[in-house]
Amino acid sequence: MKVVEGSSGAVEAKRRREAKGRRRSGGGGGGGGGGAVVRRTRRRVLLRPEPAPLLQRLFAACRDVFRGPGTVPSSADVDLIRGILDKMGPGDVNLSAEHNFFKATDAAALQHPLTITRTTIYTCRNFSIVIFFLPPTAVIPLHNHPGMTVFSKLLLGSLHIKSYDWADPAVFVGSTPDDRLRLAEVVLDAGFSAPSDTLVLYPNSGGNMHRFTAAMPCAFLDVLGPPYSEDRDCTYYQDFPYSHCPSDIAELHHGSDDDGQMRSRLGWLKEMAMPKDLEMYEMPYRGPPIL
Repeated sequence: MKVVEGSSGAVEAKRRREAKGRRRSGGGGGGGGGGAVVRRTRRRVLLRPEPAPLLQRLFAACRDVFRGPGTVPSSADVDLIRGILDKMGPGDVNLSAEHNFFKATDAAALQHPLTITRTTIYTCRNFSIVIFFLPPTAVIPLHNHPGMTVFSKLLLGSLHIKSYDWADPAVFVGSTPDDRLRLAEVVLDAGFSAPSDTLVLYPNSGGNMHRFTAAMPCAFLDVLGPPYSEDRDCTYYQDFPYSHCPSDIAELHHGSDDDGQMRSRLGWLKEMAMPKDLEMYEMPYRGPPIL
């Protein structure tokens, strides 16, 4: 039988439907009539995002700061990157004291266990993030970073760093390219053990030419902006004490400073070919990925 709207049966059915709707919506409506349906408002719960891993934060900062060759970070940008690196430890790249991170499985690495090992976390035209692993007594020879800003963070172990900047104004001695020496000033000559603060060098200051010598197995992370390339390769140097080539030039640079202190802060650098015994093995990166 067809139910006609307005009949007693239809009215009763409508009341039952409205009562059922009120029960589902949380009770009878007030003020707006007995048939009003009360709707509950859902509150949005805003979840605070988890802090980004330090490696991811480092990548994001480098991407914003380094805009290509010629970029020299401002003091604020240096503080930003250095602040992230200062907080980083071996665990941020899945590195342990036993160096499980880069256990050699390749035949070439197993045949040369004392080879300096490098793994590239990320590289592009503007910057690179690299980890170097040095076995005991291993040496990365004195070399420069042309047009580059470099952040170095020691993650494990201990090493000795000696670095130079060119003396200003430039001073040369020697009559031929084979015996040509250039005067440089010592910026750093000290040992470091992890954990230690991040070191920063600039294109023309901060120890742009440096040498690393491992006192014990060590690992350090470098941020290079921009990275080395075919048209921006490094030059290697041999250093000599100031007394190797006596001169009165030091007095012109430092005036009335104590003579002993002057000489300890000066040295002569000579360009040389890449050492034949320098071996560096590239290993795949096995740490946490960068998004």
